[in-house]
Parts: sequence; C-alpha cells; structure tokens
Amino acid sequence: MRILIITPAATGSRKGNRITANRWRSLLRENGHRVTVADTYSGQTCDALIALHARKSARSIHQFAKTYPDRPLVVVLTGTDLYGDISTSRSLDMAHRLVLLQPDGKRALKKRYQAKVRVIYQSLPTFKSSSQALKTGFEVMVIGHLRSVKDPFRAALAARRLPAESKIKIVHCGQALSYSMHCRAEREMARNDRYHWLGELPRWQTLRRLARSRLMVLSSKLEGGANVVSEALACQVPILSSRISGSIGLLGEDYPGYFETGDTRALTELMRRAECDTAFYHSLVDACRSCQWLIEPRLERDTWEALLAEFA
Repeated sequence: MRILIITPAATGSRKGNRITANRWRSLLRENGHRVTVADTYSGQTCDALIALHARKSARSIHQFAKTYPDRPLVVVLTGTDLYGDISTSRSLDMAHRLVLLQPDGKRALKKRYQAKVRVIYQSLPTFKSSSQALKTGFEVMVIGHLRSVKDPFRAALAARRLPAESKIKIVHCGQALSYSMHCRAEREMARNDRYHWLGELPRWQTLRRLARSRLMVLSSKLEGGANVVSEALACQVPILSSRISGSIGLLGEDYPGYFETGDTRALTELMRRAECDTAFYHSLVDACRSCQWLIEPRLERDTWEALLAEFA
C-alpha cells in the first residue's frame, strides 16, 4: 500500500509530531508499505492518508477526502485536538479511523466518534547508555520545547523550594519557541543554581542525558500521549507527571508520581521524597517497569498493520 503521512511539523523538526511521523514511516516500511512523509497533501498519489493533528492538518484532510472519498483516511488526534477546542469538527467526521496515543483520550470524544477510535501506543527500543546514572547529585530531566502548554519552568520553580542540603539539579532540554521564553530561561538560570537549560540537543544526546538521570518531570497542561513518556520508559527512568489525561492513559490512574497541574509545592515534595525515600523511589521504578510493554516496537507495528487490514 502507498501511504502518505501528513504532519504539521516541518522536515528536520525535532517536535514530537515529526518524530512520530518518521517512526511510523519506518515501522510501516518494515511491513512492506511504500511510505512518505510530507507537511501537506497537495494531490500526491497514495492509497491511504495518515494525518497528524486534526486542526493543523485540516486542509490536507479535507482535500484528500474530497479527491478520494473511498480511500482510507486516518486522523491522529494530538493533545491540542483532544483537550483544546475540537470536540467536533469536519476532520473527525471525514476520517474513517481516529487514532489516539493512549486510551484515556476516548473520554474527550463525543459518542458518535467512539466506533472510529483505535489506540496506538508510541514505541521506542530500550535505550542502553554507555554512561551509568550519575553517582553524585540527583539529576532531574525536563524534556520539551519552551512553550506555555508545557508549563516548562514548573520543575525549576519547584527546585527553588528545596532545602539547601538537597542535591537535586534540573536539566532542561528543549528549544525556546519565543524570544520571551528564551529570556525567561536565561533569567531562571541566573537566579536558580539548581536549573540548567541546555537548549535543543540532537535526540541521541537527549536520550543519553536522560538515561543517566534519576527522574524525569513532565509538567504539561495537556498531552495527547507524550513521546517523552515512552523515552523515559525506554531509558528506565521514573517519571513525575502532572495529573493529565495524556499521562493517566499511559501510566495508569493509580501511578504514584502524579501532582496536580501547576502545583509547585506538590512537585517539590515529590522530588524531595524521590531523593530521600528509597521505598518511594523504587515504587516509581516498579510502576514504570510495569508499563514498559506499551513501548514495544512490535506492538506499535502490529497495531498499525491491524488497523490498515480493516480496509482490505
């Protein structure tokens, strides 16, 4: 099958949508399909279209549906789709299937869309770093571009409240998507000895840095199913996450490492507890280990193949 994947993230981008599109291209090619990735649909010949982001890819979705109304059209719903302003749209109506990256997202969709939904977990092979976890200090990673929806400085603000004897350091990898965010990161580093912003790194460097860390913090206000969760699970690094649907769908309702979105004090307490309470830290490790089956590349590849087989 000739498959075209549309993503609003441009070629060369390190945003999650582009990483996801490129991974799916590789997985689907392994299954024998001819797959290309593009920013938009502009009349390319293909047997099926997979579009990431119902709103940002709406023009491509509508054009493909008009040109080939009977060919498979799969729309992948992102966090801003599910938890933003797209409870209903023409894109959802036109799609033959709706892909979610975690099952809790079903609750955000109207009943009439439920039969179209398929859940495909984002995969990553277990990442083995040549450098072990740091023996000194307690490094906590934040991975994500600096934009409001990520609440990017929550871990830095939480670290300010730590007692002097704490060895926690926040290391943040991600591009500042505005000048104001860049300036804020620079100011935070100047006033907060526990915070170090590295900017955007190549993905392999980010994964290597993550693998040597003791914790990862995901402080987003919303996520469709964050790539960084898969990355932390692959690197066997436990997670502290805001209690949002996108994380609950991956880590479970009872995961012990949640804090309420924007609750700086609660995040401070969780970080300090993870640093000082060995039993609590290992409860996070065990809970994440129990979720590792979600990120098996074979599962993601086979789930995609099962979805496409529905159109055979």
